[in-house]
Amino acid sequence: MAGVLRGAAVKPAEGLAAGSLAAGPSATWPADAPSTTGLATGSDLLRWRAEACLTVLSGTAGMEAMMAAVKVHAVNGFDEAAQAIAAPITSPGDQTAQDMGIQAEVACAMTVSERTAGALLGESHVLTTDLPLTFSALQTGTISWQHARIMVDETVNLDPAGKHAMEAHFLDPDAVNAARGGPAGELFPGRFRAKARTWRERHHPVSIEKRRARGVQDRRVEYAPDRDGMAWLSAYLPADQAAGIWDRTTAAARALQGSDESRTLTQLRADVAADWLLGGESDLIPSPKAQVLVTVPVFALLGLTDEPAMLDGYGPIPPSMARRLVAGGADSFHRVLIDPRDGAALEIGRSSYRVTKAQRQWLRLRDGKCPFPGCSNQSLDNEADHLLAWAHGGTTGISNLSQPCHKHHRLRHTTGWTPTPATKNEPPGWTSPTGRHYTSEHPDWEPPKWPGMKDPEFYAGAVPDGGTPPDDPLDEESYPDEASFLTSGMPSVT
Repeated sequence: MAGVLRGAAVKPAEGLAAGSLAAGPSATWPADAPSTTGLATGSDLLRWRAEACLTVLSGTAGMEAMMAAVKVHAVNGFDEAAQAIAAPITSPGDQTAQDMGIQAEVACAMTVSERTAGALLGESHVLTTDLPLTFSALQTGTISWQHARIMVDETVNLDPAGKHAMEAHFLDPDAVNAARGGPAGELFPGRFRAKARTWRERHHPVSIEKRRARGVQDRRVEYAPDRDGMAWLSAYLPADQAAGIWDRTTAAARALQGSDESRTLTQLRADVAADWLLGGESDLIPSPKAQVLVTVPVFALLGLTDEPAMLDGYGPIPPSMARRLVAGGADSFHRVLIDPRDGAALEIGRSSYRVTKAQRQWLRLRDGKCPFPGCSNQSLDNEADHLLAWAHGGTTGISNLSQPCHKHHRLRHTTGWTPTPATKNEPPGWTSPTGRHYTSEHPDWEPPKWPGMKDPEFYAGAVPDGGTPPDDPLDEESYPDEASFLTSGMPSVT
């Protein structure tokens, strides 16, 4: 199977095998390796070895994806053949029995559980019949098997047009309103799921209000015993309630931290939650008000559109939930000018060293989370940081600020990892100690909906109810100037 490996090229003929890398400097090296008899030092060899290992790791990711595509092709081919040669189906029971037999055969051939085999059969069928762009990307190694499974999962219950649109958004760089921030395969799988789910919530043919109403009926608390005298207790709740509980518990846990406190923040969260639920001594701990950051398109806030709002740390929520959060306890509002062309917020600038509250809010809007690749730490827990230190001439403008979580803030200041420059609309990337550059995830903004518009892609000529599009729906003269826009109440409310 032909394909392209992600990362630097790997040439097996040059002897770049895992065994030779592990053997150390005495192994057989590729032609471009530093000389062991010339001026090269031991540190040169170690640096080259480190770079070679990273090259192999990058290349194997692509090879694993292509092997997954081979498996998908084989599993689906076996399913089709087995279905064709089986006895005619005369009842639903016959179909169930036939499916069970096929699952059992695949499970035995692969030495996996029948449940795993059944999931693979279902995923393979969807990939080969409904998601051609995803399967093609898997075959060429540009996305991983995890990415492909996420695409299958997030397109469940979408009609064929919706599945095609979602694939095109993430995998077709020439699509209208294609995803920002680079190829989907360069996103960590967990972050790709977050973006894919956000897109699904925005474009699902069934209103998010109706889907949320169905989901509320399934709310529950679950208990599961675990090893070593431990157990899991989890709750399935509406997103605003869950986010409020999490933020309130975190604030209480942080209040307990100090030089005399040996428990970690994670342990403190668990202890605070347990004491609150059981009515223990922690009832004496002041119960902080939940800090919830929600971004609401102004027309959705006014009830003129059903466009989802964004709850920080979660994703899209129904506009009715956002309106309830705003009406039921918001101490203040932050009006943010949103570019109607692409949904990006505009910069707020300051020149003093101290990062203002407005700038911190803007960083949350720009980055959405810790900007380190793959990190999902939500913005309310993160720390403001100057990319170029103030002492070295750095400013306190948005383009010189980042909001890493505590772990990656420490990583930046104690190791060779360094952030790269940011812009008003894009978070900083990162350069590793080996010199490799890794881009940060970009928030996947979309133009806001205007009342009466069925789809935010009005710039592409989409006009509701068969109307006639204007000659230039984005004529800048049709929009108020920035000062008027800021004072008119038109921007989204955060």
